[in-house]
Amino acid sequence: QVQLVESGGGLVQAGGSLRLSCAASGRTFSSYHVGWFRQAPGKEREFVSAISWSGDSTQYADSVKGRFTISRDNAKRTVYLQMNSLKPEDTAVYYCAGDRLLSVPSTSSYVYPYWGQGIQVTVSS
Repeated sequence: QVQLVESGGGLVQAGGSLRLSCAASGRTFSSYHVGWFRQAPGKEREFVSAISWSGDSTQYADSVKGRFTISRDNAKRTVYLQMNSLKPEDTAVYYCAGDRLLSVPSTSSYVYPYWGQGIQVTVSS
């Protein structure tokens, strides 16, 4: 089992940057795929990005491709989401999630059994 804690959120102006971190407990973290999801008020949770356990495979939602970069440091048991050129529509609570059962990281929130508590990102116009 793994516990996940997000950090790095906050308020930023449009065009600015933030880096979210997802820190994990547990020595088996390096075997987990990790996904980032977000949920805006009144909307369903949506996929943002995912990275394989090795870091060799990454995926992005079309809405963030070219602006967000996911990476991981297994020695530090941390996954990062670098968010550049932020837009007001990026405003949401961001969650990281972990899975070690699938062979590839999923874009579906339903397959991730482990979740962080979420962190607010607000982009002002």
